[in-house]
Amino acid sequence: MPSVKDLFDASGPTYLTYVNWNCPNHRRSVMASLVQGVYVLERDRQWNRQGPDARAPAWWSFFHFDLRQVLVDAADGSIFGAVYSFQPPPPYHLLDAAAAAGAPHYVVAFRGTITKKGSAKRDLELDLQLVRNGLQGKSRFRVATQAIHDTLAAAAAAGHHHHRVWLAGHSLGSAIATLAAKTLARSGSGVILPTFLFNAPFVSAPVERIGDRRVRQGIRIAHSFVKAGVAAIVLQQKGGGAAVHAEASFAALAAWVPSVFVNPADPISGEYVGYFDHRREMEAIGAGAVGRLATRNSVKDLLLGIGKAGGCEPLHLFPSAVLTVNRAPSPDFKTAHGIHQWWRPDLVLECTAHYYT
Repeated sequence: MPSVKDLFDASGPTYLTYVNWNCPNHRRSVMASLVQGVYVLERDRQWNRQGPDARAPAWWSFFHFDLRQVLVDAADGSIFGAVYSFQPPPPYHLLDAAAAAGAPHYVVAFRGTITKKGSAKRDLELDLQLVRNGLQGKSRFRVATQAIHDTLAAAAAAGHHHHRVWLAGHSLGSAIATLAAKTLARSGSGVILPTFLFNAPFVSAPVERIGDRRVRQGIRIAHSFVKAGVAAIVLQQKGGGAAVHAEASFAALAAWVPSVFVNPADPISGEYVGYFDHRREMEAIGAGAVGRLATRNSVKDLLLGIGKAGGCEPLHLFPSAVLTVNRAPSPDFKTAHGIHQWWRPDLVLECTAHYYT
């Protein structure tokens, strides 16, 4: 039977009858709901729920968004993304001009993996490509990129600044949003898009799951020195300017500061907690240079990248972020990795801004 979680009235943030777009908690809840809307769009397709039977529209119409475009993967016909436009009722801007000014005009959202017949095969194939840093060559990413460029063009034609175009994604969808945002940030166009990444995959051993903090810290310090050593050797083999180019390429992303939402009990995304905190710890022990080199490299990708054109930088590594950690207890993996946790009003959250210098 269809899941009750698809029903907005039963599972959505119905308490959020007014959205203050300057409130981080409100932004988080709405962006997560719009991503959920993409999940339900695909499940509506699979269950052939149409017209009044469709469950997806409530996930965006409750917050005064219209569905502008549905993004379809040509490989299997599944819906993986959506473009929303914000259409508040006319009195909205008069009631709270400051809150209205902080709202997006458009949101491009991407769902994660659905392990059900109808989309599982393609989604799992892309999950594998994510681990191999191969998403960029896939048709789903090309469709996503085109939709973002078209949305930016529509925003410009309407006289809106590009920062009113927001990206959001969950799990695999976070990886697509990350790659698109990083590509734009490096393009030289000056386009830096607000990005909301829910349970973004971090391809690494789940050190954060180790209970003893001192053990975690020791493992990460040792790993950082290993990564820095391997990076130095690989970059030396590539030529004298490779190290300078790699650092400049990574630092070019520093102005892009995504909002990253992770749960330490989630083995897929939890390592972002240690990734950012460890950089500060390396500075504290006087090994900041080693920490910065380790921050932008992965041993696996460095070794796989030897002799290949382009950089070795993995998708999941980036210099800056506003990291929000859900410390509320999670009974299982499904809860810790799920999108539904991010609009609960009783979350125990830690929020820290990390900037690359």
